[in-house]
Amino acid sequence: MGLLDGKKGLIVGVANDHSIAWGIAQALHREGAELAFTYLGEALERRVRPLAASVGAPLIVPCDLGSDEQIAAAMEQVRATFGQLDILIHSAAFAKTDELRGPYLNTSREGFRLALDISAYSLTALVKAADPIFSSNAAVLTMTYHGSQQVIPNYNVQGVAKAALEASVRYLAADLGPRGVRVNAISAGPIRTLAASAVSGIRDMIKAQEELAPLRRRVTIEDVGNTALWLCSDLGGGVTGEIVYVDAGAHIMGTPPING
Repeated sequence: MGLLDGKKGLIVGVANDHSIAWGIAQALHREGAELAFTYLGEALERRVRPLAASVGAPLIVPCDLGSDEQIAAAMEQVRATFGQLDILIHSAAFAKTDELRGPYLNTSREGFRLALDISAYSLTALVKAADPIFSSNAAVLTMTYHGSQQVIPNYNVQGVAKAALEASVRYLAADLGPRGVRVNAISAGPIRTLAASAVSGIRDMIKAQEELAPLRRRVTIEDVGNTALWLCSDLGGGVTGEIVYVDAGAHIMGTPPING
């Protein structure tokens, strides 16, 4: 028996087999969850469809997180396929590449609006659309990063967006908690994904993570997937409104290790 036998989940944010969302999907599938997937555009559909097929997904649906109409249409297809939703994984973010290099001071109004819309508000939009079909003990999980709390060079407007996302987690947890629905976030260390590649200096960020972290290693999508499994299963039944770090301990360090 798997921890998630009989559970129905929607995965938002898989771009390829290196995506954090894919690491989560594999962990949930391994423990018995039946999963549906979204994609954005034909190029990503070609990557996502075979991955979804490999875990027996009965539904793969287009969804532009900037469109309330597409979100509603996607959730209606989830309702028609599953009847109810036990797990919602939000692992999507976007900012213009120009906003992810140089000083934050250069952030444009349009770049700010776009990053906050797709990287932060989209969680609220998805939860609002899914609310009528959430089961009584559903779990919502999103992905954040420590750039929300401390300045990370070049992370810029995404740090601001992730701070808004984390605040949204707390407010949504308070709204949905009386029904038994839990809302949490995982703050993962830097991982080389398609989305992360837009951040200038991502290789250096990953190297610095390995040197700083008490565990002296980078984290993997499998690490994140296993924590997501805990948070989405009954084992995490008493946890909501939390930001759970999966970064090999890097966020606890005030300075790099000092030898001697």
